[in-house]
Amino acid sequence: MQIQFTVNGKAAHIDMPDNTLLVQALREKLLLTGTHVGCDTAQCGACTVIMNGRAVKSCNVLAAQAQGADITTIEGLAAKDGTMHPMQAAFKECHGLQCGFCTTGMVMSAVDLCRHHPKASESEIRDHLEGNICRCTGYQNIVKAVRTGAAAMAA
Repeated sequence: MQIQFTVNGKAAHIDMPDNTLLVQALREKLLLTGTHVGCDTAQCGACTVIMNGRAVKSCNVLAAQAQGADITTIEGLAAKDGTMHPMQAAFKECHGLQCGFCTTGMVMSAVDLCRHHPKASESEIRDHLEGNICRCTGYQNIVKAVRTGAAAMAA
């Protein structure tokens, strides 16, 4: 099966079996390995990408379902000159990561939240990130990073 979609602003055409997951297509066919595979059951959120303007767990989406979609991965957030997206910079500044495994999914979910709810409260941030599991940080600095990133995105 051939799938065509846009990934990080570039047209992509890939051939794959019809049961291929989006996360597999991104990582194995397009070599966008910033999208992590954690649980394979849509529990951890490490595979989160933005598809057609909404955060989705790419281990829970068939690549065929992305036909014609506009997808942004963590690699597509930074500016072309390498300047980090405000949310990426906030995670770095606020120490919102430790091992980094969950970070790409957390950042993508946070970007989605802040685009749709730029003035989200702390409890709304925590609710939105509920589907993203971090085993290192205790979430305090992640919430701080999302608030800081939201302010920077709004500016």
